Amino acid sequence: MPQDHPTDNPILNAARRELAERAKATAPLCTANDAYNGPARIVSINTSAHKGTRKSPVADGHDTVIEQFGLASDAHAGHWHRQVSFLAAESIQTAQARGLDVHEGDFGENFTTQGINLLSLPLGTQLKIGNDVLVEISQIGKVCHTRCAIYYLAGDCIFPHEGIFGVVLQGGEAHTGDDIQVVKLGDGTCSFTPADALKEVEQARREGTL
Repeated sequence: MPQDHPTDNPILNAARRELAERAKATAPLCTANDAYNGPARIVSINTSAHKGTRKSPVADGHDTVIEQFGLASDAHAGHWHRQVSFLAAESIQTAQARGLDVHEGDFGENFTTQGINLLSLPLGTQLKIGNDVLVEISQIGKVCHTRCAIYYLAGDCIFPHEGIFGVVLQGGEAHTGDDIQVVKLGDGTCSFTPADALKEVEQARREGTL
């Protein structure tokens, strides 16, 4: 859950407080249907040539998702547990409403989603994108050890508090506008995620730095 640690950016502080309140209000899911707050879809697919930078929406609105690798044109793709990333458009809109000039991909997410409560999804949850792509949630949030270009864009980055990561179980073509649906709720574990990665995130939450 995001913590209210003030930065030098009052606009971002207000946005983070609102996000924290929304996270507190999130109830545990009973069924997959509880994850939706409207038609759930992908509103943008974003990639970058380098890590630690803003991502840009793909020009033609689609990209190939490779099994056990990630998006074909993205720097974060690889044989690890954070192959693809997700951030809700609602989170970006909250930042925009507070005056931040940010858009899809600016926080480094691969898939900008709409209508699905990402923070309510436990580890191990499987998401289907379009007709073919299947992703398992492998990490919720992240610990940033250094300040990257994204941080300096907005004065901070909401992705560590609001973003989630996944491993590609089944590849295929992903398109902007594709439906995204929960096909299996996880049990809070993911076999693809190293224990030390989970420990780091949980420790940061306990210490109030995430």
